[in-house]
Amino acid sequence: MLNGKVIVLGVTGGIAAYKAAALCSKLTQKGADVHVIMTASAKQFITELTLQSLTKNPVYSDTFDEREPSVVSHIHLADMADLVLVAPATANIIAKMAHGLADDMLTTTLLATTAPVMISPAMNVHMYTHPAVVTNMETLVSRGVGMIEPGEGLLACGYVGKGRMEEPETIIEVVERFFQQQEAERALDMEAAPVGPLAGKKVVVTAGGTIERIDPVRYITNDSSGKMGFAIAKAAKEMGADVHLIAAHTDMAPPEGIRTEKVESAQDMHDAVMRVFDDSDIVVKAAAVADYRPVKAAASKLKKLGETMTLELVKTTDILETLGKRKTSQFLIGFAAETDQVEAYATDKLRRKNCDLIVANDVTKAGAGFGTDTNTVQIFDAGGLVLELPLMTKEDVARRLLTLAAERMPKEGI
Repeated sequence: MLNGKVIVLGVTGGIAAYKAAALCSKLTQKGADVHVIMTASAKQFITELTLQSLTKNPVYSDTFDEREPSVVSHIHLADMADLVLVAPATANIIAKMAHGLADDMLTTTLLATTAPVMISPAMNVHMYTHPAVVTNMETLVSRGVGMIEPGEGLLACGYVGKGRMEEPETIIEVVERFFQQQEAERALDMEAAPVGPLAGKKVVVTAGGTIERIDPVRYITNDSSGKMGFAIAKAAKEMGADVHLIAAHTDMAPPEGIRTEKVESAQDMHDAVMRVFDDSDIVVKAAAVADYRPVKAAASKLKKLGETMTLELVKTTDILETLGKRKTSQFLIGFAAETDQVEAYATDKLRRKNCDLIVANDVTKAGAGFGTDTNTVQIFDAGGLVLELPLMTKEDVARRLLTLAAERMPKEGI
């Protein structure tokens, strides 16, 4: 149940912080992608290096230590999380959460996330039963925060009673049960949902144009608006699919009611798609992904030093080609925006990247291409032209494309 799940683990300053090492190790062994945020007090008990070594991910502790200019770290972690788990949760962090304080990396992430949140309290028995702490925990529970109650026994302070952080094995069992329940509820929702040609299918859609940083204020991008990808995601949902939209830079807000993961660079998009590809049924690569990026993004703004400037670029990972090589049963749809020899370039791309369908359009035509609300496309498979659509709205193009995909997907049991 934890394989591929993104878990943001908050570690706060109590002696039970040492258990975070075992928790990180066991979560990672279960296949979870663990990202740790430590408070300043937590670092008095256990080091960042320990948890980084166990999770193979950077450990965060400073809100202002922005290591990657393309994202705001606490927002990025908040958006990508499937679950935020605070273990150990001290009386202090519980109070901050209850009152909406945001004065460090962990509390700002907790306020920013829409993912489910669980806490595993750990403190002295008298602190745990103090009326203020009890009230704060009741407040959190009323907001839907999951509570992993502490165990009873000998505490580090010498007292015997309730307040000892639950063991990592038990915490993982609680987390697994949570995801099992979530999957069961999702299955019930799907049964209750209107039947459509994509009912029960998991559809991944990419949209928008990626950004490749030159320095903190300049970047390389393209003219993609994201409108075609958004139209496909919306149509897939209307046809009954469970949709995961991965959006780079766009000109508009993504459609409501669809799980949307925001990314910036080609590498960000590659990583996001790879996390969900194995569990998908249809992947529609409508995003305009950069073919090249600067060899190195400057840490500070580059100054104007002469009449010319040479920028060294290196190829990005070809996401569509990678998916074509990796796919098993997934139905893969690519896009080809061309300015000439549309059919030749599109069919060559379909063959090289092992797509099931490729959607080609001439972006020089009036009413087609980037930024417009309409499009005119040709859809090819390995045998050649399958469908040619006249100028129509991108929503209509999306529905025609997905109807074609639904018809061509292998039927259950065949």
